[in-house]
Amino acid sequence: MKSLGQKSWMLPQPVLIIGTYNDDGTPNAMNAAWGGQWDAGEIVISMGAHATTENLNRCGDFTVAFATRETMVAADFVGIVSAKNDPQKMQKTGWTAMESAYVNAPVFAEFPMTMECRIRRKIDESEEGYYIVAEIVNILVNETYLAQDGKPDVEKMQLITYDPIHHAYIGLGERVGNAFSDGKQLK
Repeated sequence: MKSLGQKSWMLPQPVLIIGTYNDDGTPNAMNAAWGGQWDAGEIVISMGAHATTENLNRCGDFTVAFATRETMVAADFVGIVSAKNDPQKMQKTGWTAMESAYVNAPVFAEFPMTMECRIRRKIDESEEGYYIVAEIVNILVNETYLAQDGKPDVEKMQLITYDPIHHAYIGLGERVGNAFSDGKQLK
């Protein structure tokens, strides 16, 4: 095995689209890769100093959508362009913003699944940003992406993951096994 030293290479990394409202009430979004499940009913996201961070300081509500093959170009765009520098940022994505029924944050219709969240606490807050631990208030799923059992069908969503090693997006594939079941073969 080749030793490569310390790197930020936790795999796979979700491509998260964080939705907030700017101080003038217009929708904003950013791309964040460093996030995941924190506990039952909670998520954690590492936030740098962004317009979104300022929005979160003003209002602790936000949405988290999961980027897909179809939304990849615009999802990358909101990660490389700041609303501070481009007031037309959101119009360029072509996304449709809707009001959330549960939090004070926009829901973007183009994504198969969106978590409506509220900050519970901030960790290591500094000028460079902070980590947020947030409560999942509600989850919205476009009905096109539901399985026959009425739950989200992850395979249908065509989610992407961020490859921090080669700075690429990788499409997630098909089901390859059954959790909490296939391992029983080794008992």
